[in-house]
Amino acid sequence: MVTNNRVLNRAILYTLVTLTVVTTIFPFLVMLGTALKTNEEALSVSAGLWPKQITLEHFRDVLDPEKFPYWTYFKNSFITSYVTALLAVVIGTMGAYSFARLEYPGRGAFQKGVMLIYMFSGVLLLVPLYQMVTAAGLYDTKLALIITYLVITMPVSLYMLGNYFRTIPESLEEASMIDGLNRFQVIYKIVLPLSMPAIATVFIYVFMIAWNEYLFASVLITSEENMTLPIGLSRLFYTKHYVWGRMMAASLLTAIPVVLMFALVERYFRGGLTDGGEKG
Repeated sequence: MVTNNRVLNRAILYTLVTLTVVTTIFPFLVMLGTALKTNEEALSVSAGLWPKQITLEHFRDVLDPEKFPYWTYFKNSFITSYVTALLAVVIGTMGAYSFARLEYPGRGAFQKGVMLIYMFSGVLLLVPLYQMVTAAGLYDTKLALIITYLVITMPVSLYMLGNYFRTIPESLEEASMIDGLNRFQVIYKIVLPLSMPAIATVFIYVFMIAWNEYLFASVLITSEENMTLPIGLSRLFYTKHYVWGRMMAASLLTAIPVVLMFALVERYFRGGLTDGGEKG
């Protein structure tokens, strides 16, 4: 009876996992299949999921500057996303550590105020941020997007890092300070190495938000030389070069950096760093 229950539980588990994987991967298979089809087959009513005749024409067209300035948009998106994620980690680490470890007047109110910002929709923040960016003379610049994305992602970054810092035993920091380390050295030599999983998570989170964000970029950026990939993809709909295969090819190429970014930092998610620090 126990064996039958285990088999049933495993069957249910594997079924759910399979459905999750298929549901997640299926849209990407549709995109890839459409990107590899000819224009005629992509628009055909009887077209299947996978192309009968594979072509790389759409990928070549997307990478052709005369038809679509992909590399310009890619450079803008990467600079904006990377700098935003890096600043979010640096600023978020200092702020979250102060929330988790330091005692000072108004700490609780300030922490609640930061989280209160997260309750507001991005649409509500659009007008005041637009006015601030315009007043500062930063309209239609990458810096405007970086500041905006920091405002959007900082509450979650502080919350995630602060909760992780609280799991690190204070005894480790106290022992280090007794050995002669100051507060910044403790953060650099003790807290940061033990917090790499959380830092990697925050970096990926902020990078993905900045990489895929459309609303603020569409309002704050007007010139093509500063446009990011989401804006560039939307503009592709209104050009003479628009075809479904080209759109799918551009979308797939846009998704690659996020996948690579996750693959590079995936090893930090395997955990065990805090336990190792306690044992040491």
